[in-house]
Amino acid sequence: MKRLMLICCFAALLVTAANAQTKHAVSPDPLNKAKDLQKELKLTDSQTLKIASIYDDSSKQFEKIKVAENGNTNKMMADIKPLRVSTINKIKAVLTPSQATKYDTMVKTSKDSNGGNGWSDGWSSTESAN
Repeated sequence: MKRLMLICCFAALLVTAANAQTKHAVSPDPLNKAKDLQKELKLTDSQTLKIASIYDDSSKQFEKIKVAENGNTNKMMADIKPLRVSTINKIKAVLTPSQATKYDTMVKTSKDSNGGNGWSDGWSSTESAN
């Protein structure tokens, strides 16, 4: 039963990710991004799927903020700070203590000029974070 539920969740996530990829070609695919994190932190498949969902939700919220702020970059940057914090906290809740420690290091050591990186949100690439 658990296996069936996991397969269903995975299928739903793939459909969601495919739709998000078509609508927002600039944003990274949440599942691929989570798989990159899986390699870095040695996540289980279950953890990876949960984190992909977190990245997907974060990306959707970011898109709403972009639309709501209508080009006001300063306001948008202020609005996404709590989203980043929330995303980081949600991801850490899925991780083991040792994974969380390594994740904290990854987030802190690879910040971009906007205060984030690919590991701390659902909308930016992790390519420069590695």
